[in-house]
Amino acid sequence: MDAACINYKETGFFSQTVTDYLEDKPELRPFYAQRPDMDGFKALLKNKKVIGDRNTLAKVLTKQYEPISKLNIQNSKLVHDNINLLKADNTYTITTGHQLNIFAGPLYFIYKIVTVIKLSQQLKEKFPDKNFVPVYWMASEDHDFAEINYTNIGGKKVHWWYEASGATGRINPDTMRQALNQYKGVLGLEHHADKLADATRYLVNALFGQYGLVVIDADDHDLKKEFAAIMEQDIIEQNSFKNIEATNKELEKLHVHIQVNPREINFFYLCDGLRERIVFEDGLYKVLNTEISFTKEELQKEIKTNPEHFSPNVVMRPLYQEYILPNIAYVGGGAEVVYWMELKSNFEHYKVDFPILILRNSGLIIPKQSASKIARMDLDISELFQSADTIKTNWIKKHSDHELSLREEWRELQHVFEKVRLRSYKIDPTLAKSTSAVEARLEHAINNLEKKLIKAEKSNYLTRLEQIDHIKYELFPKESLQERSENFGLFYVKWGQYFIDELIRNFEPLDFKFTVLTE
Repeated sequence: MDAACINYKETGFFSQTVTDYLEDKPELRPFYAQRPDMDGFKALLKNKKVIGDRNTLAKVLTKQYEPISKLNIQNSKLVHDNINLLKADNTYTITTGHQLNIFAGPLYFIYKIVTVIKLSQQLKEKFPDKNFVPVYWMASEDHDFAEINYTNIGGKKVHWWYEASGATGRINPDTMRQALNQYKGVLGLEHHADKLADATRYLVNALFGQYGLVVIDADDHDLKKEFAAIMEQDIIEQNSFKNIEATNKELEKLHVHIQVNPREINFFYLCDGLRERIVFEDGLYKVLNTEISFTKEELQKEIKTNPEHFSPNVVMRPLYQEYILPNIAYVGGGAEVVYWMELKSNFEHYKVDFPILILRNSGLIIPKQSASKIARMDLDISELFQSADTIKTNWIKKHSDHELSLREEWRELQHVFEKVRLRSYKIDPTLAKSTSAVEARLEHAINNLEKKLIKAEKSNYLTRLEQIDHIKYELFPKESLQERSENFGLFYVKWGQYFIDELIRNFEPLDFKFTVLTE
C-alpha cells in the first residue's frame, strides 16, 4: 500500500484540546506527566516505580491463556515469552484498552492495538537493555451491552440480539450465533468459549498473537486483591471524587470539554448478571436496584474476602490498570487522552506513576476502486476530509471554463467605496458609518451572487460531481471517519494478515499524523 500523512488538525475531526496537547501548549502541561516522545520515555523509565506484583501478574495471565495454549497455536509461544518477561524488572508494558465489541467493532479497535505493537517495537530499538510488552486490556467488566452488540461491515449492520445484564465479559457467546452467521466468511469467534472475554481473547490472539500482544482480563480475584487497599480507601474517603472534581474545574477554565464526571463512589458491585453502583445512604453502603447493603465494617470485610466483587468505573479503571501493570504508556483515542488528563491529580494522591499519553494512530484505507475515482477527479488526499459541498465548490472553481470568483470585482468596488467614504467624511463625518453599512450589504450581495454562479456551473458538471458524493459515501460513512464505523472484516478477507502487517509498517505512533493508505 502507498502511504501519505496529513496533520490531525487539517482533518477537522479532532478536538482543539487534542491538537493543543500534540502541539505542547503550555496550559495543558499540569494535566499530564511526560511528553509523548522518546525524551519523555527516557525520563519516565529513569524513575519508574512498579507497584503491582510481577509474579502474580504473570501467573494470572498464564492461567487466562491456558485454553489457547491447549490448542497448540503457533504464535502462542511469543505471547508466553512476553508473559514470562513481565517477571523481569527491566520489562514494561505499553497498553491500550477497549470494550469487547463483537468481531472487534470499528476499525479503530485494530488501530489502537497496532499502535501499541509498533510503539513497543520502536521503544525496544531505542532502549535495547529493556523489554516492552504490548498489552490489550479488555474492558470485560463494562456492562453497557448496547455499545458493543453490533458492528458495521461494508455499510451493513450486524447485530447481536440478546438481553444482557451484568459485566459483558461474562456473557456466554453462544447467543451470538445469529450474528456470526451474518458475519460468515470473516474471521470471527469460531472457537468455543464460555465467556465473551475468552472468545475475544481468542479473536485478538488470532490477529495479533504473532506480534507478542498480551491480552489481559482484569476481572480477577488475585489482581483485585492487590488493589483492595485503594478500593477500600477510595470508597470510604471518596478521594477520587474530590481530586477529579477539582481538576475538572481547572480544565473547564481552559474551555476543555469534560469527558467524564466522577461520582462520590466510583465502584460497582459485581456478580454474575449484576453490575450496579455502590452508594452511601443512611450510614450504609448500598448496591443500587438490589437489597444488598453493608456497614463500614462489613464493606471492609467484603473487599478483603471478595475483592473481585468490586468493579472500578471509568475514572478508577485507569488507576487499577497502572497499579497492577508495569506500564509506561497508554494508547487511546482523542476523547480518552482528554479524560486521562482529568485523572492525574488522583494518581498523585495515591502515589501511582502517571503513564505517557499516546494518541492512537488514525487511518483511512482507500481501496483501488475509490483510488481510481479520486485520480480521475484530480483530487488531493487532504481535500477528502472536507465536506462534499466544499470539495465540489473548489473542484468547480478549479476546472470550470468560466471565471466564477468575483474577488477581483469586489476589490475594485472596495476602491470605489474608499473614495465615497472619504468624500462623505469631508461633508459630514457621521456619513462614513453609513457608507460602511452600504458596503457591507453590497459585499453580502456579491457573495450570494458568486454562490449562484457556482451553483449554476455545478449543474453543468452534475455527472462529474456525483463522483464526489460516491467517494465521500465510500470513505466517510455517515459523514464521519471510516475508522469510527467500518469493521476490519472486508479488508482482512481481501488482504489477510498482510493488512495487519501493512498497518504496522506504515503507522508511526510518535509522529502524530493521520495516515492514508491507498491500495
